[in-house]
Formats: sequence, structure tokens, C-alpha cells
Amino acid sequence: MKMTKVAIISLLTLSVANIANAADQGNGKVTFSGSIVNAPCSIAPGADDLKVSLGQVSNTLLAAGGEQTAVPFTIDLQNCDDATRHTVTATFTGKSGADGRLGITGEASGASILLRDGSGKKVELGTATDAQILNGTNNSLQFSAALKGDGTTDAPVAVGTGAFTSVANFTLAYP
Repeated sequence: MKMTKVAIISLLTLSVANIANAADQGNGKVTFSGSIVNAPCSIAPGADDLKVSLGQVSNTLLAAGGEQTAVPFTIDLQNCDDATRHTVTATFTGKSGADGRLGITGEASGASILLRDGSGKKVELGTATDAQILNGTNNSLQFSAALKGDGTTDAPVAVGTGAFTSVANFTLAYP
């Protein structure tokens, strides 16, 4: 009888140990964030925090104001109510670079980021883009970015090598 009780207690102990072991085989957390805005369109999830890689650009390309091939990016809008507002503009702000461009920080120097709208027109920091027409509930605002040397043929600027970053904030308006 004692042997049966010991066997049952042993089995129960092992079962509890296995349940405790299986209870946590990995964990984590999910944090949800966002904001509610008074606007006719919602900015699509992920489009409010874009990451655009300009890659590794040769310093010789940037010498005397050279420019890399532009890298496209979009700001996606969804759930638009184009019955109340028909157009949208974007204004980019950030560290000032040469000639109204976006400046860079880090080891690299002698270049800045040229932003253009979907038609290829230069976007000046702090100035609203031309109005783009809203078409239906989902819209994509097209832009591009290119690293451009700060110098010119007549006034060269040394292009320093190394990593760089730059942050541009954008604000939408519905005129």
C-alpha cells in the first residue's frame, strides 16, 4: 500500500513539474500605439515611420554636386473621405542641408538629401508640396530621395566618408 501511495505521489509530482515546464516556452509583449487625428484621411500603418535606405554611395559620385539615382518612397493614405477635402499637401522638416535640402548627421559629410515629389519637382524643407488630388479611399503620395554632393564644379566641397543618418518629419494638410 505504501508503495502505491509513493508511486501515485511521484506521478503527481512529475505531472505538476511538466505542466509548470510547459507553461512558459517563450513569451513577449505587443505594444499598440497611434493617434487619432482630425483629418479626412488616415495614414496607413507603417507609413508614419518610414525607413528609406540610400545604400552605399561613392564619394567620387558626389564630388562637385553629383547625385545618386533617386530612391522612391510613398506615404500611403487610407480611408479617405474625398467628399469633404479633395487635395493633400506634405511639408517636410528636419535638419537643414545645402540649398534647401535635408542635412545629414554622422561621420559622412559634404552631402545632403534631395527630396522630390512624384512629378520630380524638388521639395524644399519647410515648404508645402504642390497639392495632390485625392482619388477615392486609398491614396499613395509618391516621393523620392537622393544623396547629392553639397559642392559644385566651381565651388567644390570635400565629401567625407562614413555612415550617416537623417530624419525628416512630414505634416499633411488638406487645403
